[in-house]
Amino acid sequence: MTTPRLTRYDRSMLQLLNDRRGLPLYATATRRRLVVGAHLVLTAVIGGLMVHSCLGAGEPVWPFVAVAVLLLPWMVATGAINAATRGLLELRERALDERQSADRSRVQARAHRAMTLLLAATAVGLLVAGAAGGKAPTAYAAPVVVAVLAVHWLMPLWVAGLMAQDEPADSEGLAA
Repeated sequence: MTTPRLTRYDRSMLQLLNDRRGLPLYATATRRRLVVGAHLVLTAVIGGLMVHSCLGAGEPVWPFVAVAVLLLPWMVATGAINAATRGLLELRERALDERQSADRSRVQARAHRAMTLLLAATAVGLLVAGAAGGKAPTAYAAPVVVAVLAVHWLMPLWVAGLMAQDEPADSEGLAA
């Protein structure tokens, strides 16, 4: 088996996603869960603000300003999750070793199962809401579909962040 050559982009992404300077953010399982939870909450708030601005009667500027402000911590949380997983989902397949490739497959399978359940629950919820009101909730269908699409896009990241393992202990720390 020949090992594929990494491009300059692959090497730079590998170096960036294996940078340990942000380790205090995700060093333990509890911290990783908090980062994933914060990312999930920020995603929900940003999505809610976008829905509010689309469905709101007026055209207020404040939801867009709030989204712009919340994007910075959202991006930091995204970077922390990607660093905690050492780029499991961001690196190209040729930059991953066998263990990472297997981990990626497990994460994607688990995220796929979670999304299947979420899509089924969303479909049932829309059908029940339509049956209760006597008609389909057309005003809310598009935002619900966009929200489910966003969750579909981010679910593997959240699953990978929750499944990430702790770093092995330093050998220097054990010797002391």
